[in-house]
Amino acid sequence: MAYIDKITRCNVRDLTKYTPLLVEGIHVGWLTNSRAEVILGHPKVFIKTPLGVAMAPSLSTVDARTKALIKITPQLEDSGLFHKSTGEMYAIRNLWGGPTLLRMDRMLVPAFGARAYGVHVNGIVMKAGATHLWIGMRSSDRIVEPDKLDNIVAGGQPASLSIMDNIIKEAYEEAGLEESLARSAKSASSISYCFETPNGLRNDTLFCYDLHVPSGVVPCNMDGEISRFELMPLHDVLA
Repeated sequence: MAYIDKITRCNVRDLTKYTPLLVEGIHVGWLTNSRAEVILGHPKVFIKTPLGVAMAPSLSTVDARTKALIKITPQLEDSGLFHKSTGEMYAIRNLWGGPTLLRMDRMLVPAFGARAYGVHVNGIVMKAGATHLWIGMRSSDRIVEPDKLDNIVAGGQPASLSIMDNIIKEAYEEAGLEESLARSAKSASSISYCFETPNGLRNDTLFCYDLHVPSGVVPCNMDGEISRFELMPLHDVLA
């Protein structure tokens, strides 16, 4: 499969099947008709407008909107159309750097079609004059992409942390890397995509970093999310 085919697969969606989600008049997500029907069953939190589904104007602060959504989350989960929450909160905004409009459990974000952010770190090792990458195998119990290959460090961007603080946290949890090494990661690029899944829209932006890992450092997973690591030549990773 050519790279363009993989890129295309990450951007397959038909937004005509979705209803816009608005907060304070700002478009922040997309809802399927069935999910829109469920949340509109809570008129103190969500209302129908000419532009789509909106959070009730009476919920005039970030905290008020967040608490109202948390309160109805058990009923949303009972519908079978929303994943069970984890307690890890994401900041919902219409663009990075914009104001936070509410906070939402990370497992609800795809169902609401909201933009999620994450960090991905390339663990680079120069070996025999060739570029190698530390690649992790995701554990079989992962909800997202079990038993698939992943970067040495990768994780969603919670509302409570800066990007670098999140890299430091994830570097220890996923690969057992010390803070001093994690801090040396350098920003390389960002990648955005949006595609449909049974759980909703994966509407993501990933902040990508390069980290040069000393040859004597071997990553060791600390949180059970990665089953093993392998140091792979770059051409094998790209194959």
